[in-house]
Amino acid sequence: MDIEPINFRAVEFAEIAGWASDAHELALAALLKSCRRSGTVTPACKAALALGENARRDAARAFFETHYLPHTLEGYSSSGFVTGYYEPEVRGSRERVGAFRVPVYRRPDDLVTLVPDTYRARFNEQLTAMRRDGNEFVPYYTREEIEAGALEGQDLELLYLDDPVELFFLQVQGSGLVRLSDGSTTRLSYAGKNGYPYTSIGKLLVERGEIALDAASMDTLKAWLRADPERGRRLMLENRSYIFFRELWAHEMEAGPIGAEGVALTPGRSLAVDASYHVLGTPIFVAAPKLIDEGGRPFQRLMIAQDVGSAIRGPERGDIFFGSGEAAGALAGPARQEAKFFILRPRE
Repeated sequence: MDIEPINFRAVEFAEIAGWASDAHELALAALLKSCRRSGTVTPACKAALALGENARRDAARAFFETHYLPHTLEGYSSSGFVTGYYEPEVRGSRERVGAFRVPVYRRPDDLVTLVPDTYRARFNEQLTAMRRDGNEFVPYYTREEIEAGALEGQDLELLYLDDPVELFFLQVQGSGLVRLSDGSTTRLSYAGKNGYPYTSIGKLLVERGEIALDAASMDTLKAWLRADPERGRRLMLENRSYIFFRELWAHEMEAGPIGAEGVALTPGRSLAVDASYHVLGTPIFVAAPKLIDEGGRPFQRLMIAQDVGSAIRGPERGDIFFGSGEAAGALAGPARQEAKFFILRPRE
């Protein structure tokens, strides 16, 4: 994907509808994670760290207005759009027993990533990883080849799930909370992909007239896949992209799912962006008036760019992290709305 040239036009905070009523202290708490992760001592991060976690709303708002200047984006062809994602909860087992027959694989040693994962959206239409085969590099196994057993016998199995549809959506979301059969829980985080372009099977069904666009949702798609398991399997195989995971360490588990920036994501405040255009850690005010938030208000919120996704392409394209579990999934599913971005660029 070519990078479209974009222009930044400075505006005033007073021009941003919803700015004054936002909970700026929540955005500051998310930003602090980015500042601590980066290790850079920019004036903005230094001031944020001095304020700390317990800053009041008025102090947090004053911080952003002092250290940043909002800009709109101009000069490119696409329109602003946001979707939602979440951390699903699934059932799993450390042993291949009973109904738990669907393996979740760790990253294989022979997988060679050709471009940084942070920029995988930009290169989604081409191979972004290969397989080391002796002294040669060849395309990695497709989803179909992996499901047919291409990785068996390599001791790559992290866990086993009881539903191939849940594994597929775990891979789409990029992380997951697994409730194990022994009563414990663990978290899985993105560790790499096989390099093939991501294909939206929901989009395929709409294009083929199987599901109406206004009826398309995650629940509708799951129901379609499960209504005829063999038909569902064939459709899922059309997405040749395959995601590998790592299991989070105990100290990482408590913080929540980890985004591409390497920090725990904050529900309603972490945003996946196209890192070809936006540096991770950048504050971005998202205005999506047709998207209704948890409180029944139009979504107008300051967020922090802390993640990426293969389908998140373009300067004004974002994916809102809604949290973990069913309730978060119910919010993320319908989140498909036009949006406008206000990029907060450091005044210094």
